[in-house]
Amino acid sequence: MDREYYCKTLEGWKEIFENPAIKKTGRNLTREYILLKQNNITLEGMAYDVLIASYILNPTEKHDSMENASAKEVHDLQKSTFKELEEVGAVKLFNEIDMPTVEVLSDMQWNGMYVDQAELETFGVELTQKIETVKNIIYEMAGEEFNINSTKQLGEILFEKMNLPVIKKTKSGYSTDVEVLEKLKKEDPIIEQILEYRQLMKLNSTYIEGLKQYINPKTHRIHSFFHQTITATGRISSTDPNLQNIPTRFELGKRVRKVFKSAENKVFLDADYSQIELRVLADVSGDEHMIEAFKEGQDIHKQAASKVFKMPIEEVSKEQRSSAKAVNFGIVYGISEFGLANQLGITRKLAKQYIDEYLEEYKGIKKFMDNIIEEAKEKGYVSTKWGRRRYIPELKAKNYMVRQFGQRAAMNTPIQGTAADIMKIAMINVYRKLKEKGLKSKIVLQVHDEMIIEAPKDEIEEVKTIMKTEMENATSLKVPLIAELSEADNWYDCK
Repeated sequence: MDREYYCKTLEGWKEIFENPAIKKTGRNLTREYILLKQNNITLEGMAYDVLIASYILNPTEKHDSMENASAKEVHDLQKSTFKELEEVGAVKLFNEIDMPTVEVLSDMQWNGMYVDQAELETFGVELTQKIETVKNIIYEMAGEEFNINSTKQLGEILFEKMNLPVIKKTKSGYSTDVEVLEKLKKEDPIIEQILEYRQLMKLNSTYIEGLKQYINPKTHRIHSFFHQTITATGRISSTDPNLQNIPTRFELGKRVRKVFKSAENKVFLDADYSQIELRVLADVSGDEHMIEAFKEGQDIHKQAASKVFKMPIEEVSKEQRSSAKAVNFGIVYGISEFGLANQLGITRKLAKQYIDEYLEEYKGIKKFMDNIIEEAKEKGYVSTKWGRRRYIPELKAKNYMVRQFGQRAAMNTPIQGTAADIMKIAMINVYRKLKEKGLKSKIVLQVHDEMIIEAPKDEIEEVKTIMKTEMENATSLKVPLIAELSEADNWYDCK
């Protein structure tokens, strides 16, 4: 706080903490927000979090040392970090994006998501039965029972008893990691079953048994921690538990979302940005083909396929669209021909051809990629649309692989970081609108390009309008921002 106060009663403190005119400074203000909320006090006027300031100044550094800083140290840090924010032109980013996000994320953690424990238990029983079935199939295929979780025993079965080709050895014996197993898939059907078994085991331990310990006994909700000081690009992340990492690529993983339900007489409203990173890429690169596709509402992956495969857009097959989609997103993440070949199951030569054809057609993107790497080498950092910096010393490393990582980070950060900032702006504006209108609807989750609000049924239409308006007008790009909305009484059925 900018002035020191001493109060003898909780009521006295309440008056101070809930007064937005009294500006509050601290380290990790989310923690204070939650502690005060537990005492029926809503912290207002959060003005300066030294953790957030330090993160903006260097997003790849760990900031744990501040955890036990004294009040004097916090004020000293406020002075020094603010001076540095001014020097790098990041005061606006701090005041208008990252500090308001602290309140949004704190409130989101406080709200939490209701979990249907009975459904979680039922799903757990079903998973256990599936694990047992797959285990017995593996035993039958191997011709004996053994500990599937033991790398040593599994290695002996696969490479000594079944004579499968040895891909990789470690100091302690045969490697049976996922990379090895993926390469052995075509050798024997047992591999598919082992991969399935591992997936089921992880699902059960992380998302069935794992989630149970996080359910608050009073609220019956999971109150995940949302952080904005962990990722190097500015993306929001979630821990204890990580709700952003629930596997969605296979049906059983996605079904975990079914246990997250809206409260009685409420629904989940889910708003998802459509291809936001590709839209940001179109904006920052100024590529005319990509801009045209988004402006005209074309299928961006079909357009890419028609250009890469030199054919009319209406003749593009499903497989060709999928390949072009992999190239589109691969370009965003700085994919190599080796990575693309692996992903699509094609030769490196063909993967290189795809990438070359793509960059030949999308000249604006090629120019952006070349320029951003040169700029990063020169300046030592790259920036998002709002001046969020990421320093990339890896670009000057002697090791080739480290330099390659630096190049990918240089290309990806301005895109992923700008998309993350857009989502933060949208969340801040939605949060403020809900508050301003005195609505009971609450933001309960944010996963990358998706925001979920738990809304009373009589507020649905008003909140939908707020979400769509604020998300699509969070900023102005050379292409339109599109938010797709859906509603359901559980997270699985959203979208």
